[in-house]
Amino acid sequence: MVTLYLLRHAKSDWDHPDLADHDRPLAKRGTRAAKTMGRRISALKIRPDLILCSTARRARDTLKGALKAGALEDVPVTFSDSLYGASASDLIDIVRKEGHGLSSVLLIGHNPGFQDCALALSGSGDAALLDRLDYKLPTGSLVGIEFTDHDFATIGPARGRLTLFERPADQASS
Repeated sequence: MVTLYLLRHAKSDWDHPDLADHDRPLAKRGTRAAKTMGRRISALKIRPDLILCSTARRARDTLKGALKAGALEDVPVTFSDSLYGASASDLIDIVRKEGHGLSSVLLIGHNPGFQDCALALSGSGDAALLDRLDYKLPTGSLVGIEFTDHDFATIGPARGRLTLFERPADQASS
């Protein structure tokens, strides 16, 4: 069995409209959410074999907050330009290639690709979670999809089971 985790970057700062989209940092709320979700990752005992992170600043800032709070500093990280603006099919191809031989991978990146990818891969799972995911994947949200496949190279649409969908707002009391 292999597991894919998708962590959408946390809330970005829009106070500097002159910045290129790729260079936007996290808002203060986003910085807090990244740490919150890192603690949640730790509490859920999620230990990916690899983290693939978009090169966009808001994704890197999300990674930074989540790594320390989630005690994931020892997990290998690869930064990828191809995650920025990636479609669902692009993301699936990236995971098939980069996840080959691994049992779990965490991607940190962007919508709409992340939501589309999660929906495309999730052929089953808790109906309420699937409905929430279909409605919206808010910034900072974490999704987990399990596959009965023994290698990421063979994953595909509707072959996964949505097992996790948590938002920073769900952790408000944390």
